Amino acid sequence: MNRAPGAEIPVAVEKRPDLLHRLVDFLGLRRSMVALLSMVVLIGLGEKMAERFLPVYLMALGGGVLSVGLLNGMDNLLSSLYSYPGGYLSDRLGYKRALIVFNLIALGGYLIVILFPSWQAVIIGSILFISWTAISLPATMSMISLVLPKTKRTMGVSIHSLVRRIPMALGPVIGGLFIQSYGRVAGTRIAFGAAFVLGLVALFMQQALIREEEGAIGKQAAEANPLRMFALMSPSLRALLVSDILVRFSEQIPYAFMAIYALDYVHVTPVQFGFLTAIEMVVAMLVYIPVAYLADRNTKKPFVVITFGFFTLFPLLLLFSHSFLMLIVAFIIRGLKEFGEPTRKALIMDLAPEDKKAGMFGVYYLIRDLIVSVAAFGSAFLWKIAPQANFLTAFAFGALGMVFFLLFGRDLGRIEERKTSQPA
Repeated sequence: MNRAPGAEIPVAVEKRPDLLHRLVDFLGLRRSMVALLSMVVLIGLGEKMAERFLPVYLMALGGGVLSVGLLNGMDNLLSSLYSYPGGYLSDRLGYKRALIVFNLIALGGYLIVILFPSWQAVIIGSILFISWTAISLPATMSMISLVLPKTKRTMGVSIHSLVRRIPMALGPVIGGLFIQSYGRVAGTRIAFGAAFVLGLVALFMQQALIREEEGAIGKQAAEANPLRMFALMSPSLRALLVSDILVRFSEQIPYAFMAIYALDYVHVTPVQFGFLTAIEMVVAMLVYIPVAYLADRNTKKPFVVITFGFFTLFPLLLLFSHSFLMLIVAFIIRGLKEFGEPTRKALIMDLAPEDKKAGMFGVYYLIRDLIVSVAAFGSAFLWKIAPQANFLTAFAFGALGMVFFLLFGRDLGRIEERKTSQPA
């Protein structure tokens, strides 16, 4: 079987049944991939036990509504500012050494929140841990591109996204149990303590099991100037970026207030809200592999359009959710928004220069999240007007982004087909 240079061999060995060997190969499982997925579960479980309830924790500590808006805006701002340094360090150090740096930073943030129970400390600590996904994503995507051949990259990104949803589903349920049992302040601090322990375990596991591929440390390829990296971005990728920005406005405007709306307006319990998140993640997990299989064999634009449509519908459904049952429907739709997300990430990876993939991921998210942070900061002011103003504004931005991509987005799959069909 032909493999890309540097691609790891599958986990399966010749003695294993042929069916299992084909399944492992179909899913793109390699030793480093299995180690990465284990790390994602451990770190993600700890993170989601506490992070999802941070707005409630801030309110309990006396931070007020504006502190929640500050947290939400800061999350997006830091996600953008951290993305490019994360990509640069991954290109410079290699993904394995970059991941240890990123995890140590997050652990430091957890310690601050554990030791100092004040809303100001939460804001300071969150600077270190709240954007772990953003700073580590370029390294993760770079690793997937080096470990897997091109024909398995969409599947690899999908499996990574699927496994990420396991802690996203379980974490809020466990965190909700802590809060319901020990209160909003003590319960959240306990959740952060558990997150710190799981992070340490993941740190040792990833360093013991993840292999650094040849070519992963590319000092000569690392680009420190994001403007030069942006110049390498293709027109097709820029069109996707514009649509993505508008749709992320739709996601981030209501994001920080979902827990507050569910607990204080619809009057569900913390455990029920945890189950809503679990429902969202289960739905997302169910669609990942079938969509990855289809996206590799068809044009990709329809999958992205459908994804943007689900992003747009969620805040509108949230507006009309006045019971736990209606919230279940809304969060099912929120889960379906992951329909084409791995396809979008795989497209970025395929379009990026082979020796600067992490950097291109970083500059894409730098631009996107820097702009989207404006909407996140403004979400608190919309909420102070009324929850309806927050949700309807989010819906309007989502509809604009979906229509823009439908009209002006390039069908990247067909572009690649045309390139390969042209005579040499």
